[in-house]
Amino acid sequence: MRVFLGITGASGAPYARRLLHSLANADAEVGVSVSGAAIEVLATELFDDARLSRDETLARFTEGAGDNVTVYEPNDWKAPYASGSAKIDAYIICPCSMGTLGTVASGAMQNLIHRAASVALKEERKLVLCPRETPLSAIHLENMLTLRRAGATILFLAPGFYHGAETVDDLVDFVVARILDHVGLDNALSPRWGQR
Repeated sequence: MRVFLGITGASGAPYARRLLHSLANADAEVGVSVSGAAIEVLATELFDDARLSRDETLARFTEGAGDNVTVYEPNDWKAPYASGSAKIDAYIICPCSMGTLGTVASGAMQNLIHRAASVALKEERKLVLCPRETPLSAIHLENMLTLRRAGATILFLAPGFYHGAETVDDLVDFVVARILDHVGLDNALSPRWGQR
């Protein structure tokens, strides 16, 4: 399976890290693009140092993910994810900032992450957007509805509690399991309803 993973500047770095490693462990070929704002969020939430360089942050973030992970700069328009002629199975933006969500909903494309999402929509491929914001304005809700109507899956970064979570990692796994389900990858990250 070939998957694009865009990471933007909303809170939710633990979700992105667990998702990247889960995709890699499932032998998916993963192309990752990380926005400038996301670098600061990753550095802050995962490594407790907002001043880490882009290169250091990405090296730490992808460490242990394996050889099937390739990082693309946000301005790399030559990346395969920028064209509908490349055969990509799924596109995920996790976390998806409201700025990214609004840009994609408007049809604008300022970077590879926006372009990849636009390609997914026009080619009618699986696109999963994972926002993490609260509360939501009417603009946020309208943009989400626009994207849902266009074919995207809106999968909010909001864990359930019925599976008996005992740690933050359990809560992260609950959401990542749902993302993997939606792109068609089997997983056992979290107990399913009725399995507990």
